[in-house]
Amino acid sequence: MNTINIEITTAKNLLAFSGGVDSTALFFMLMDNNISFDIAIVDYNQRIQSKDEVIYATQLAHKYNKKCFISNYPSDLKFNEKDARDYRHNFFEKIIEKDNYNALITAHQLNDKLEWFLMQFTKGAGLSELTGMEKISTKNDYLVLKPLLEYSKKDLQTYLDENNIKYFIDQSNLDEKYKRNYFRHNFSNKLLEKYEDGISQSFKYLEKDTISLFENSSIEYKKELTIIKFNGDLNIGLRLIDKDLKKRGIIISKGTRKEIEDKKELVLSHRISVAIVQDIIYIAPKININMDKKFKEKCRIEKIPKNIRAYIFRLFEQNIFTF
Repeated sequence: MNTINIEITTAKNLLAFSGGVDSTALFFMLMDNNISFDIAIVDYNQRIQSKDEVIYATQLAHKYNKKCFISNYPSDLKFNEKDARDYRHNFFEKIIEKDNYNALITAHQLNDKLEWFLMQFTKGAGLSELTGMEKISTKNDYLVLKPLLEYSKKDLQTYLDENNIKYFIDQSNLDEKYKRNYFRHNFSNKLLEKYEDGISQSFKYLEKDTISLFENSSIEYKKELTIIKFNGDLNIGLRLIDKDLKKRGIIISKGTRKEIEDKKELVLSHRISVAIVQDIIYIAPKININMDKKFKEKCRIEKIPKNIRAYIFRLFEQNIFTF
């Protein structure tokens, strides 16, 4: 296959690299499209081959004049899917914050998207969860870009083979003790082998439907305060809250969603305040701070929820928030 046209406008990008099919293909496709980027790789020390993958990453970085950030997963830290994923994300975020990267680029592709869809579908999910793997999303102060979501792993492997590009096959991806591997081998890969065009088209329709569903919503960010204006449909509001919380690393359960729906104002995980006032949603860090009576009265008049006021007061003192 010919190279894929990738459009990325951010100036300083970090590619999550592993040496596997997906990230290696993306490395060279970014090169083909003259997109500037550096790479970051985690050695989980679970396979002998991982050392070779790190060496390959450093060789590519040296050859193409890119920075290569490497982290070794601590031997005293428990290894499982969640902990490994959290460690990897924290590693990337530290680099992004320290070196002021604009975007993190990941090599998720169509197989990953279908795998995610099926896993969410079997747990019980709505439209926003089912279509949660987006091409462009915002996390903290940077973008997360997934430019390969329309292309299957087969497409990427064909690109590498046709261009005689070296890549590694991670044998741990064959182990079905990991839930994602079970879904991949038994469902998503098999479905794509037979119905790739239809599945790809269905995702495009779902994305358009999702945009239409939330098009009357507006979102304003002031540091870590999110203010969402929506159509008042509580189901839509809960989806918007869920989406914002995921960016903060909080996944809410069905029970928590029901609690938000019933109470309209509560604190999650002892750190994030959420409130719904008619057609406005407020989400902010939970903090304790003394507020003067004049400010409290102004909040009462403006119908600012009590659990949000302290964070708004901090922004107010910094001249970031005004009534």
